[in-house]
Amino acid sequence: MFALVTGASAGIGREIAICLAEKGYDLLLTARSEERLKALQREIFRDHPERKILVIPADLSVREECRRLYREACAQAGAENIEFVVNNAGMGVYGKFLETDLDRELTLIDLNVTSVHILSKLFLRDMFIRGHGVLINVGSCAGFTSGPTFSSYYASKNYVVRLTEAIHEELRRAHSKVKVSCLCPGPVDTAFNTNAGVKVSGRQITARQAAREGVEGALRGKMLVIPGTKMKLVTIGSHLIGEHLSTRLNYLIQVKKAGK
Repeated sequence: MFALVTGASAGIGREIAICLAEKGYDLLLTARSEERLKALQREIFRDHPERKILVIPADLSVREECRRLYREACAQAGAENIEFVVNNAGMGVYGKFLETDLDRELTLIDLNVTSVHILSKLFLRDMFIRGHGVLINVGSCAGFTSGPTFSSYYASKNYVVRLTEAIHEELRRAHSKVKVSCLCPGPVDTAFNTNAGVKVSGRQITARQAAREGVEGALRGKMLVIPGTKMKLVTIGSHLIGEHLSTRLNYLIQVKKAGK
């Protein structure tokens, strides 16, 4: 059986791909960089020579590329053989809303929101007909609140979290065995922060920890997976103090992350 991982060339996506290979899945790897995907392909194949590892470069901020990925994945692996799908590709744009670049934010929405929506719908339809399969949408603890100075990113992850929760409940009420989960890490030690233009202080969990907890939680059928005890407590605390105060506190935290 195949697992498809988007944003597989680095960070959490890379570690999820490795984790799934260890669990016996063949792989469909996608990201923009074919060179980095092929490097990962060689690395995994070296440790797991019995695995089939297919590479499909794609820019998922483009809607037609999402549809092409679905078509090519089904053509290369067989739609009936794609058992696990991970929507991990994403980006962040840091800065005050009135000052950030509109085109970059629209690209963020296309990548973080639209691609997740398209690929979830296309692959879940096939899984539902078969009666089995696993989907992970990679959200964030940012998806439970608002983020002044990181507004578009937080808003996009709110969409991912709420969409996944709704799908999970629909499938539960349909008595489907398809499993849908949202992985919601806090700060993770990856290149994401640098790419988004922020600096993060304090302890961050590793991408490997986030990946492993996400995969294990999804296989158990958990709707939400929050890696690490600290972020579980932070998420609960944010809920208890309410939206208004949480937003004010988030501003004080986020404004310190300016990478300039």
